[in-house]
Amino acid sequence: MARPRDQRARREALIEATYAAGRMHGLRSLSLTDVAAQAGLTRGAILYYYEDLDALLVEAHAAGIERFCDARDAAVAALDDPREQLSAAISGGLPSGPDDALMSLLYEFDVLAGNSALHDELVQKLYLRQLGTYRGILAAGRASGAFAPRLDDEQLAMTFVALEDAYGLHIVGGNALMTVATAEAAMRAVAADLGCPAGR
Repeated sequence: MARPRDQRARREALIEATYAAGRMHGLRSLSLTDVAAQAGLTRGAILYYYEDLDALLVEAHAAGIERFCDARDAAVAALDDPREQLSAAISGGLPSGPDDALMSLLYEFDVLAGNSALHDELVQKLYLRQLGTYRGILAAGRASGAFAPRLDDEQLAMTFVALEDAYGLHIVGGNALMTVATAEAAMRAVAADLGCPAGR
C-alpha cells in the first residue's frame, strides 16, 4: 500500500498526464489508455487510484479550477492598487497561448457539463470564482475612487468574465487573429471605457 504522501504525488502526476493527454486527444475521445501512455503506466496502475476515467476527469477538473483561480487570486492579493489588481486579473484570466493545456482543458470541461451533474457543478464553481475575483477588485476600486463605473459591480464582473472566456477560447483554439496581447489590450480598453482603468 502506497503511503499517503506517495499517493498524493501520484494523483498529482496523473492529473498532469490527464491535462497533457486531453490536450493531445481532446476530452471527448480521451481514454484511460491515453492517460496511461502519457503517464508511462498501465491502465491497471491508474485504476488503483481512480475508479474509472470519469472519476479521474472530475478530480482533474476540480484541481484545474483551484490552480487557475488560486494562482490569479494570489497575484491580485499581492497588489494594493485596484488598478494594478484589475490588470493582474485580466492577464491571469487569459491563456498563456494556444498551447496552454490547463486552460484548454478547462474550456473543454464545459462540454462535459451537459452530461454530468458533477462537471456542471464545477463549471458553475469556476464561473462564481471568476465573478468573485472581479467583484472584489471593482468594489475596492469604487471605494477608493480609482474607478468610476457606470454599471453596477455585478454587471461589470459578468462583462469581464464573458470577455476573458470569449477571447480565451479563440486563443486556445489557435485563431491566429487573436493573440494574448490583442485580447489583453481589448479588455483594458473596455475596462477604461467602462470607468475602470487598469494599471500597466
